[in-house]
Amino acid sequence: MKWTILLSIILLFACNKKENQRTTIVNDTLVTIPEATKIVKAEKPEILLPKQYSNTRFKEVTVERIDENKFRVRGKGQIFEANFNWIIEDGHDELKTGFQTTDAGAPDWGNFDFTITVEKKRENSKLTLVLFESSAKDGSRQHELPIVLF
Repeated sequence: MKWTILLSIILLFACNKKENQRTTIVNDTLVTIPEATKIVKAEKPEILLPKQYSNTRFKEVTVERIDENKFRVRGKGQIFEANFNWIIEDGHDELKTGFQTTDAGAPDWGNFDFTITVEKKRENSKLTLVLFESSAKDGSRQHELPIVLF
């Protein structure tokens, strides 16, 4: 019986043992914090950069959605005579085509910046913008850079 009482008293004191605490100042207020508690500083939110696309003729190409159906396309191109073409397709049809120029021709990398407005024909289709250089020889597409819009 003595051992049971002694064991109970030891367990009671062990369970009620005061935790190690430290005192710190948080937001100009003196606060007592248990030692086991960690104080974590809030990190600055990570800034997400837009995804960049590139190939042998285009680099640092970004697409920014401005409106529901409007996109801003920026980047650099190393294009013969500074002219390149683009097309928007939905996997079935070519919805829109056009051409743009860079501010410098090959071998230099010229900048380009333009906007495109396009609407889907089918609700579940995926629009893809394809930048490409037209062959001076036969007009075929060369150095295609596909970019999924939405």
